[in-house]
Amino acid sequence: MYQPPHFNETRLEVLHGLIRAHPLGLLISNGEDGPVADPIPFLLDGETGKHGMLRAHLAKANPHWRLIADNPSAKVLIVFQGEDAYVTPSWYETKRQTGKVVPTWNYASVQVRGTAQIKDDSAWLARQIADLTRQQEGGREQAWAVTDAPPEFIQAQIKGIIGLEITVENITGKWKVSQNRPVADREGVAAGLDHEVAAHSPAMASLVRRYGGLEQG
Repeated sequence: MYQPPHFNETRLEVLHGLIRAHPLGLLISNGEDGPVADPIPFLLDGETGKHGMLRAHLAKANPHWRLIADNPSAKVLIVFQGEDAYVTPSWYETKRQTGKVVPTWNYASVQVRGTAQIKDDSAWLARQIADLTRQQEGGREQAWAVTDAPPEFIQAQIKGIIGLEITVENITGKWKVSQNRPVADREGVAAGLDHEVAAHSPAMASLVRRYGGLEQG
């Protein structure tokens, strides 16, 4: 990942926070015909290892897991995408001063590299789906639990999946949120995003203010 210094985020708690907030990661492996990619939800265990451990599962019908099983020492890449937003030059004070501006895109992203192990143990898989369900259902008024479904149905579902456990060997974060712009431009971007209707715009406005030193107090 191209990483200019001013966009580099190295705090592990911040990187882990993005993964937990946006757990649908893009799993990428290298196959004989080139890269193979699948979006799958991940669970993060931040207490295991230096950088943490990721757990996930795939359908057994998905050939991606066999590619991993056949190359046990090969590294995988997982990309987690956080908030993103288009930035129009119209928000920049520099546009009014010189006109020397172009559009860009702001985003926060985390990339994880590690070695994946295949898990085909029914107890491991039962724990995986229960933990993933709790992560996503927690806080809902009518939270669904795995135990709400008939046990024989869940066991049949488990037979159709395969698990992945990935020791995180390297983790990098890029928060491209207008840090490279003059203060007046950052203020304009944050204010402009406040009035956008796109889903991620308010969150991106908050990141621009936080990383751009615009927050009060």
